[in-house]
Amino acid sequence: VQLQASGGGEVQAGGSLRLSCAVAGGTLTNYGMAWFRQAPGKERVFVAGIAWPGGATSLADSVKGRFTISGENAKNTVYLQMNSLKPDDTAVYYCGLRTRWGIRVDKDGYDYWGQGTQVTVSS
Repeated sequence: VQLQASGGGEVQAGGSLRLSCAVAGGTLTNYGMAWFRQAPGKERVFVAGIAWPGGATSLADSVKGRFTISGENAKNTVYLQMNSLKPDDTAVYYCGLRTRWGIRVDKDGYDYWGQGTQVTVSS
């Protein structure tokens, strides 16, 4: 199983980006996917997650009202729409896959990780 993340880049404060993460090499039924981010010198922290079946979602308080997580279950793909970006959102964003239903806010709850994609927000 591999996770392929894309969509990072550099934007000015107030701008938007959309990240994508697709699972390759496996067919999943009960699983969760999440986005975490890691700023330089800091730990990897939870941003948003989604679980199937059902499509339940969860967002960190720091991104509520600005970020949206969604996905296409049939494609085992998750998206993170990021609006009203702030310089504090600058980090490497990682997608994680949990091979059982649920959303965990700790990184130990995920079995596979994508390679990370850089998001840089300038003021």
